[in-house]
Amino acid sequence: MSRSDPRDLADRAEVVELLGDFYLRAFADDLLGPVFVDIAQMDLSKHLPAITDFWCKAILKEGEYRNNVFEPHRELHQLAHLEPRHFERWLTLWHTTIDDRHAGPKADLAKLQGARIAYSMCRMLTGELATPIADWLEATGHQLGVHSPHRQAVRTGPPRRTARPRS
Repeated sequence: MSRSDPRDLADRAEVVELLGDFYLRAFADDLLGPVFVDIAQMDLSKHLPAITDFWCKAILKEGEYRNNVFEPHRELHQLAHLEPRHFERWLTLWHTTIDDRHAGPKADLAKLQGARIAYSMCRMLTGELATPIADWLEATGHQLGVHSPHRQAVRTGPPRRTARPRS
């Protein structure tokens, strides 16, 4: 599918094609490729069915995914020492792949879910906040509340002066 004919994600087959395209790009990427290929030694033939189940559930609201999505990423982080830039690059590739192939509410949901997941994984694994991802989420109307890096900056700023009670 080309940019001249973008349509929304409609079914599992299109999710499979999207993921195949995304992983080709990720495997070839200078930053992510070594993580996926050399460290994780990802076998796409084994990974693709499970990750397709995950994204079909997240985007199309169909199918089953009952695995722990966090655990494999925690194990990978222990080996690869992931940083916010890894999650930011993952999201850039995810959004670009979607935009190159699809447009519509399901495509937008895939981008939103990708951003939420990347931001959350980064925060939980590295203990750091990926500000560019937070900025995208907040610019699209998705407030992060206490997990916003902007709120963190305010909260950790200089102490507030409180008025003394008058006697």
